[in-house]
Amino acid sequence: MLREDLQKALKESMLAKDTQRVSAVRLIIAGMKEKDVDARGNGLKEASEADLLSMMQNMIKQRRDSIDMYLKGNRQDLADKEQAEINVIETFLPKQMSDDEVLAAVKAAIAATGATSMKDMGKVMGELKGKYAGQMDFGKVSGLIKTMF
Repeated sequence: MLREDLQKALKESMLAKDTQRVSAVRLIIAGMKEKDVDARGNGLKEASEADLLSMMQNMIKQRRDSIDMYLKGNRQDLADKEQAEINVIETFLPKQMSDDEVLAAVKAAIAATGATSMKDMGKVMGELKGKYAGQMDFGKVSGLIKTMF
């Protein structure tokens, strides 16, 4: 589904001569192909949709970091370009979960894995990434889990 959406978006944006969107979609597709190569190295046909959603979350995080640096360097033009790429990437991600939904999901994952201490954090994160890839910021979730133990 996501793969088809990306190809369709690329064609549509090329026909519309939307160079900014074409560029951003091509970046996503390049990342997808890289993930597919990694997956084949692990004996899989292609990367899972969860892997691709996680990759796009990382792309957004990288761009937000770049925006911070560009703004500190008084380069609003470059910050705007990065924000435009974030806006395109976000169109392919599922709806982001609210803080309350994230908290409920974390509590459910802790209960499902039987986690009792920080040593079990990996199990909890694995459970969440399997179910909610692309729907929550796992950097924030990590901090939330730490406060619960």
